Amino acid sequence: MSFSKTVSFLSWVLVPVVCLSGCTKKSGAPLAAQVGIASWYGQPFHGRPTASGEIYDMEKMTAAHRTLPLGTLVRVENLANKQEVEVRINDRGPFVHDRIIDLSHGAAQAISMPGITTVRLEVIRIPPTRALEVFAVQIGAFSQRSEAENLRAQMERRYGTAKLVFRGRDQKWSVLVGLQATLESASALALQLGKEPAGPAFVVLVDSAE
Repeated sequence: MSFSKTVSFLSWVLVPVVCLSGCTKKSGAPLAAQVGIASWYGQPFHGRPTASGEIYDMEKMTAAHRTLPLGTLVRVENLANKQEVEVRINDRGPFVHDRIIDLSHGAAQAISMPGITTVRLEVIRIPPTRALEVFAVQIGAFSQRSEAENLRAQMERRYGTAKLVFRGRDQKWSVLVGLQATLESASALALQLGKEPAGPAFVVLVDSAE
């Protein structure tokens, strides 16, 4: 799946999710579903802070997702063997094209996933209390804050709004461009930013701490 197709896919699949408030699973039906490639992360990220502020424990049943609210409970099915695991979203990522979720090492082991594999995600619970969703586009990944600041200043001049964000698990600085009220508008901006020299562009849900 190309990046543009991935953006389009997210637009129609995840809009029903992010527009809900205080959602819980009812009658056995998931709130939303998504199919795509999953990866997992362990060392050297173990012990580093996640986007939620908690310290990453690679053996807990957690995962990173770019647009689901932190605290969302997701069922992940490995389509190769039909094994399932429930994980809580506590981090942002994966920032690699064509991947939709980054599982903890423990969660990956629970569904016998040695590397990347195709999975089905089912959102079964979203935190009942959270701020109004706002989306942005993340670009760049820099070890040096000064380099990220240079890009931020460029993006602010061109797009009006840009700020820095430090991704604790990667120990790198990135830039969030724009503040969009809908996933569709953020996806359109991502298509523009994907042509920038800074590299890949990913739509992310802006968390309250950012």
